[in-house]
Amino acid sequence: MAKPERTKPTAMDRQTKKEKEPALSGTLSSVFLLGFFIIFAWVSVYFLFLHRL
Repeated sequence: MAKPERTKPTAMDRQTKKEKEPALSGTLSSVFLLGFFIIFAWVSVYFLFLHRL
């Protein structure tokens, strides 16, 4: 039985296999900003509650 020939991977084959991951630094900073805003809002409402007791 004949064996299939093995060819060297071309530049096109290497590009399709190794796709570049998207940069997630903007997502990380957005999540941190949203988290800080939520924490700030909760702390503000808590101190407002304590002030009105």
